[in-house]
Amino acid sequence: MDLNLGKCCGSRSSKKESWRSVLLLAYQSLGVVYGDLSISPLYVFKSTFAEDIQHSETNEEIYGVMSFVFWTLTLVPLLKYVFIVLRADDNGEGGTFALYSLICRHVKVSLLPNRQVSDEALSTYKLEHPPEKNHDSCVKRYLEKHKWLHTALLLLVLLGTCMVIGDGLLTPAISVFSAVSGLELNMSKEHHQYAVIPITCFILVCLFSLQHFGTHRVGFVFAPIVLTWLLCISGIGLYNIIQWNPHIYKALSPTYMFMFLRKTRVSGWMSLGGILLCITGAEAMFADLGHFNYAAIQIAFTFLVYPALILAYMGQAAYLSRHHHSAHAIGFYVSVPKCLHWPVLAVAILASVVGSQAIISGTFSIINQSQSLGCFPRVKVIHTSDKMHGQIYIPEINWMLMILCIAVTIGFRDVKHLGNASGLAVMAVMLVTTCLTSLVIVLCWHKPPILALAFLLFFGSIELLYFSASLTKFREGAWLPILLSLIFMIIMFVWHYTTIKKYEFDLQNKVSLEWLLALGPSLGISRVPGIGLVFTDLTSGIPANFSRFVTNLPAFHRVLVFVCVKSVPVPFVPPAERYLVGRVGPVDHRSYRCIVRYGYRDVHQDVDSFETELVSKLADFIRYDWHKRTQQEDDNARSVQSNESSSESRLAVIGTVAYEIEDNLQPESVSIGFSTVESMEDVIQMAEPAPTATIRRVRFAVEENSYEDEGSTSSAEADAELRSELRDLLAAQEAGTAFILGHSHVKAKQGSSVMKRLAVNFGYNFLRRNCRGPDVALKVPPVSLLEVGMVYVV
Repeated sequence: MDLNLGKCCGSRSSKKESWRSVLLLAYQSLGVVYGDLSISPLYVFKSTFAEDIQHSETNEEIYGVMSFVFWTLTLVPLLKYVFIVLRADDNGEGGTFALYSLICRHVKVSLLPNRQVSDEALSTYKLEHPPEKNHDSCVKRYLEKHKWLHTALLLLVLLGTCMVIGDGLLTPAISVFSAVSGLELNMSKEHHQYAVIPITCFILVCLFSLQHFGTHRVGFVFAPIVLTWLLCISGIGLYNIIQWNPHIYKALSPTYMFMFLRKTRVSGWMSLGGILLCITGAEAMFADLGHFNYAAIQIAFTFLVYPALILAYMGQAAYLSRHHHSAHAIGFYVSVPKCLHWPVLAVAILASVVGSQAIISGTFSIINQSQSLGCFPRVKVIHTSDKMHGQIYIPEINWMLMILCIAVTIGFRDVKHLGNASGLAVMAVMLVTTCLTSLVIVLCWHKPPILALAFLLFFGSIELLYFSASLTKFREGAWLPILLSLIFMIIMFVWHYTTIKKYEFDLQNKVSLEWLLALGPSLGISRVPGIGLVFTDLTSGIPANFSRFVTNLPAFHRVLVFVCVKSVPVPFVPPAERYLVGRVGPVDHRSYRCIVRYGYRDVHQDVDSFETELVSKLADFIRYDWHKRTQQEDDNARSVQSNESSSESRLAVIGTVAYEIEDNLQPESVSIGFSTVESMEDVIQMAEPAPTATIRRVRFAVEENSYEDEGSTSSAEADAELRSELRDLLAAQEAGTAFILGHSHVKAKQGSSVMKRLAVNFGYNFLRRNCRGPDVALKVPPVSLLEVGMVYVV
């Protein structure tokens, strides 16, 4: 959808159509974005008045809590997220990794190992300001200078990621449990405690069991359910305000917050851990930005969700101000008129399921992003929809979340402990977002550092206040997200650290191109029919696993392709810019290099379409390469071919428009100690800095028979060689394709520290043995797989 359609066309009908589309997206966002946030009235007051404070006849406590809820909803979701954070999008994408990606593009802090200057030529690799307008801030220089800050920034992002995973575990438990707890008004205490837990667990099992069908199959009912729920709670709230206390609006005054804290003191501060639950799900507005757009999410929250929530909380406060019950009776359902109890209970359960579904889908998405950036062990990702981008399902994570969610529900058994755990996870994610957004303000938006500091101090102090209140409940449930985050952070950091070390080992032990070109019949090496796809993380040179393969099996395929599937710090890579193709050695060697670039939200293709498209891109590159050669003088062509016999040719982007890129590796992407002078010179040559990627675009429409049209201008010899190379490629494709992957075992060097030996020898190898192999991630069929054993000493 193009929000600028009306501006471009200048007609009233176009503007009306554009706004109609925005309103439709705003309606659809209700079911995906606001499910979690909209069900918070179920448990906020009940969790706040659980033990720390008591509701008295003076109503100072209920007025103070209402004031805190109003200003928290106004300052955090409305002011912070809707008007500031949502603008820090990465090509329309939001979330923790989007902020990290945005920072990495403006400041050299990325720890991705195989970065190239050519990545900056991507159309989605856009900066907030053109390079000539960038100003070198002291914050940028300080971040780039200190390498430990790069690791600290990654750890901060991983912390936010782990807390999102923890929220994905806790939100379904507290949401469904709170909704089902409405049965307590119609049951005795003895029957209630034996009914709520089994019903909650049954709903959770059904919820997680339906995940493999995909959100899109039932998503059409999500928005109506949430809309019905919002209208329901706002209508009940308005009724309670009119019926019980029309002057409840006075509680919106911030003076009641100070009166509340002055009266309750430490107990009031500890009760903030329940109040903060009113903003659970606010992070989803930013995380799900890519599925909708800024205007749609802003309209939905500002004009529907926010007023409905305020009315709901004011209605509960108005009812409680005239009904001074004991603490255990304070809850959402006591304020619902008896005639509406059962319909509201049914809608509440459906709304809780919708809210849980949104956070579960978000957990799948962020784990997939972590995996694509090398920060999470490989898991099987299933795309549940061919039409809707980003609809994925991860079986291992789904069943793990289900087991843990049921265990937490049975173990805690009350809203108080679940609320303490959920609140800590929510505030940790928001604190991480605040820190990263403040960096975006100064590094990407180029605003004065004082403005970023003001943003950090203002919103950070609010969130730290709530976070500190949650920490006081460590023994009452808040320990759970801390424990889960610690476990997940150890797993993710060990995996990422060892992945980087493996890449450095590959870079240090790669084989020279001359060694490959020297392989021939004189050494007993034969070329067999077919295409050999050698997967490697290297963007240049010959990987060591291929040399081991040839040493033990003296044969390789007639067409050899070194394939590097890499992630780029952008959400999406356009299909026309995905493939970087070049030759490895002279033309008659039939060896190529193909770098396939994906963004952290891109959908990886299945192996059949990937193999077909790869061969198609190779054919396009061959035509483009011969077209380029025929445009040169004969003597220049001979010199180019002689140079390419001893080195790799420049990579070319093969798409609708082919163009070459003069590529160099960024020096910050490698940090290795080498033992030989040759390898050091090799890296220095690779890492020579270039201010920008030199691009030479060539308008050349790639068609099936384009080489026949060029025959009139090219020599008969070149035309014959072109036809011969294309025939060889077609024959190799018909003979079959083999996928050559490394099967690695990693061990720490002798003399390494105890922590490193534990992390590498035990931690990483345990994860590697118990997670999916690279063949599953790349969707390689077992019949075509050739694995080469490699021992990495890091």
